[in-house]
Amino acid sequence: MKKQTLLSLLLGLSLTAFAQKTSAPEFAITQAEVEVPLRFLASDELGGRRTGSNGNLIAARYIAEHLRTYGYQPAPGLNGYFQPIGFQASTPPATASLMIGKTNYQFKEDFIIMTGDAATLNKVEVVFAGHGWIDEKTGQDDYKGKDVKGKLVVVLPGPPNESAPQAVFRAMGQKRDWAYERGAVGLIELYRLSFPWNFFTSYFGKESLGLAPKEGPKASNKMIYGWMKEKTDISDIKDLQAGKKFKANLASSGFSRRMVPSQNVVGILEGSDPELKNEYLILSAHYDHVGIGKEGGGAYSKEDSIFNGARDNAMGTVALLSAAKALAQQRPKRSIILLAVTGEELGLLGSQYYSENPLIPLKQCIFNLNTDGAGYNSTEHISIIGWSRTGTDALVEEAANRVNLKVFPEPAPEQNLFDRSDNVSFASKGVPALNYSPGLTKFDDVIAKYYHQVADQAESVDMPYFLKYCQSFANLARLIADNAQRPQWKAGDKYEKAGAELYKK
Repeated sequence: MKKQTLLSLLLGLSLTAFAQKTSAPEFAITQAEVEVPLRFLASDELGGRRTGSNGNLIAARYIAEHLRTYGYQPAPGLNGYFQPIGFQASTPPATASLMIGKTNYQFKEDFIIMTGDAATLNKVEVVFAGHGWIDEKTGQDDYKGKDVKGKLVVVLPGPPNESAPQAVFRAMGQKRDWAYERGAVGLIELYRLSFPWNFFTSYFGKESLGLAPKEGPKASNKMIYGWMKEKTDISDIKDLQAGKKFKANLASSGFSRRMVPSQNVVGILEGSDPELKNEYLILSAHYDHVGIGKEGGGAYSKEDSIFNGARDNAMGTVALLSAAKALAQQRPKRSIILLAVTGEELGLLGSQYYSENPLIPLKQCIFNLNTDGAGYNSTEHISIIGWSRTGTDALVEEAANRVNLKVFPEPAPEQNLFDRSDNVSFASKGVPALNYSPGLTKFDDVIAKYYHQVADQAESVDMPYFLKYCQSFANLARLIADNAQRPQWKAGDKYEKAGAELYKK
């Protein structure tokens, strides 16, 4: 009788433990379940998952088959889990020369040409045109009163009053179009950005990918377009801005283009609440990285030239899949859009494409919880980029505390990290968003050792910490999806107006 009682007691305890485990499926994630996919996604065989590469496609298929296994449905309008995206690869010229006045600028050392057919421009007039910007709302027209036909136009970088790299990069095509429409033979932007010139040239001085124009290559692609670094000991550019006349000689061998297909991966999990299931939480992470060798932009050797991207962003991708599994085991009240995006390393292009071509109307999407990071230097924290902006702070702390992690809010605010990851593609449309990152407290040598380096391999990741990171992300996804109160932008936030416009009745 005592044996039977003891057996019954033990059986009851085990059933209670099982019930507790299944009532919170996010805690059912094991270390093996996060380590195995991390090792696969960051393996040499996937070759750094560069957008458009075979390794990128394999990673996409791997994610899609997990979503299929978990019971996620294809999004409306898709035949399967892939949202196809057309990219255009551009290869800059191998040689070029530039002289303004009597000053020679050395190719790559002082200037680069990013687009433009082969050309030889001799003694063309140079015109300074502010930012080369036109804004009908404010009445700004930097070309007003200027004749630039047949001339080389030099402008300040990006839009006026915008120094964030993504804003500068997104303005490139529009500024080139405006100069071309006014008859310019070339456009040169002055390099006055916050990061080193060699970082810029390593990115734009090699083959680059961008979203392919829907109408095909633009005519403005034929015009010479580039960037130049000013010489600090020569006043030519300052004199040009002051109105002095200059002539320029510019020669370029031209550049080449080709089409490159890639894809976002999208799955839908219907919510359990009859009313709230019509609202959606977007969970996102980018699964691409920078590739192999010269593609990666960092140092490499014959022994190791693969930029595996374990931290950036195989960790985020696995956290996304872990949350997908946990939520499918016990469906939350709201529906889930599981979105793995491509092209983040090219300028957030996959998330930009989705936000402009949403498969569920964005006004039905209450929040974007994105996960991405440069790595971690604390295994006691998760870091939140977007802290105190959407009314989700208490939920974030609860999600982290459940697995004994602390929150480090807004690391390296001077880096403007919020506008440098995929969450900004949704925030700019008005959807409240934040970026959930591994424990980054500052940019230091620990981060630099792995960020966009060949050393960023799965073997170097602290797996027990990684498990907690995935668990906490799954916790937060459920808390937001089930919470009665919808997140909203804090009053005065730069994206508050876009949110009011998106969700207006």
